[in-house]
Amino acid sequence: MSPRIAIIGAGFGGLCMAIQLERAGITSYTVFEKAGEVGGTWRDNSYPGAGCDIPSHLYSFSFEKYASWTRRYPGQPEILGYLAHCADKYGVRGKIRFHTEVSAAVFDGDHWHLTTRPCDTAAAPTRTSPPDDPEAGIPGNDGPRADTPGNDGPRDDRPVLGVGGVRIEEFEVVVAGVGQLNRPLVPDIPGMADFEGVSFHSARWNHDHDLSGRRVAVIGTGSSAAQFIPPVAGRAGHLDVFQRTPNWVIPKPDAAFGPLTRLALHFVPGLQRAYREWIYRYAEGTLYPALARGWSEGLLRNRALGHLRAQVADPGLRAKLTPDYPPGCKRVVIDSKFYPALTRPNVDVVTDRIVRITAEGVETTRGLREADTIIYGTGFRSTEFLAPIAFTGRGGQRLDERWKQGAEAYLGISVPDFPNLFLLYGPNTNLGHNSIIFMIECQVNHIMNCLPYLADRGPMEVRAEAMAAWSRQLDVAMARMVWGNGCRSWYKTTEGRVTNNWPGPTPLYRKLTALPPLPAYRFG
Repeated sequence: MSPRIAIIGAGFGGLCMAIQLERAGITSYTVFEKAGEVGGTWRDNSYPGAGCDIPSHLYSFSFEKYASWTRRYPGQPEILGYLAHCADKYGVRGKIRFHTEVSAAVFDGDHWHLTTRPCDTAAAPTRTSPPDDPEAGIPGNDGPRADTPGNDGPRDDRPVLGVGGVRIEEFEVVVAGVGQLNRPLVPDIPGMADFEGVSFHSARWNHDHDLSGRRVAVIGTGSSAAQFIPPVAGRAGHLDVFQRTPNWVIPKPDAAFGPLTRLALHFVPGLQRAYREWIYRYAEGTLYPALARGWSEGLLRNRALGHLRAQVADPGLRAKLTPDYPPGCKRVVIDSKFYPALTRPNVDVVTDRIVRITAEGVETTRGLREADTIIYGTGFRSTEFLAPIAFTGRGGQRLDERWKQGAEAYLGISVPDFPNLFLLYGPNTNLGHNSIIFMIECQVNHIMNCLPYLADRGPMEVRAEAMAAWSRQLDVAMARMVWGNGCRSWYKTTEGRVTNNWPGPTPLYRKLTALPPLPAYRFG
């Protein structure tokens, strides 16, 4: 008998898990999704210019290669359309319980008891951002589908208790696919509540607010801001970009795939697979060594500095935009429109320290800069893994207490004392050089290899000694990486511990997750 499996989240991770269960003939699962559509971070981040900095044919599942990408680098509408396509093609949409939030999960020695409740998703919009190219959308993709009648998730005989919409539901296995970039980080700046204009975070874009002719303040200059600043600059009357730390930026060699290229990728045997493999090997062979302080570190630095010189003529502005830390310490921005936007006559890059927000705008150490709109491009609460869900394992142990000094998990997947709980895109599995979809597929394959043991041996959890050995190996590998060198980033806790990134080459991670799980796990 197949175990009853709860999957939390319907982004890339949750959908990959559900699809692989379907392909294996296991249908005893439920996907819980707090929003009204699939897509995860690609559903939530609908700001103008939203897109991916990994090429389309690599930023997709290996089992659903999809020849219909229209651009080398996909925009948000295409990625969202691709995920909806996968959910429909593999028949998992009917197993998703939309508008349902998981608030707690408690292990009783044999089962997990999930507390679920109806979720108001007004704060999590499901619209797509307007593509820069009007032909860039997937044919027939007009954005997320509305919920279909009767699509309230699967019906089964799982024990359910609860009142007032709150339910306690029982499962043998829980797979958490909530990701690392799902909870916006809004900085705690004095006076924010006093602002009399309109303000919002980029991951909760206010599409009803017209920016035309307005005085806009953008706080933050990371990857998301680099994408939405160009369209905002083209619409606003004036734009102040508040930068705390400059980023290393390299050009984005984007291009549309013409009809002949798309036909060739679709019909020429092996062409799409070869193209995908080339992208993967280039990233692994060139970009990873730069992050490991290897032969290509200087190449990456020179490419970024050359890009800055080519696009920014003003030496004063160039000085503001030149980082003083090694390339790769923070996530490298890949974009060719960001610098030109900052050179527009209606744009100022402000590096003065922000003192407070006032009713009229943003006050810095040099005075008030008036604004009627503030956009926070300040990233996500990336090191608070699985929050705000309260996980309680053996003996009443709380996962948030276990992770007080920083999250860690064996292979980024399993945690001692939390049996049958598996994480997707968990601690130390993010990449700074390649496709996270590769890592998610490795994790899902590992979980699929674990499931057959449950019926015969009962609950399984990673051994404490295996976890300790894994942590030591991570520390050794992390010491040679660039991330700990003189910068603040979303990869690290406030204490400086890198909890998000994988410090090795991705073929090694694939090898480790493919090993038989038995030596590292115990049962019962």
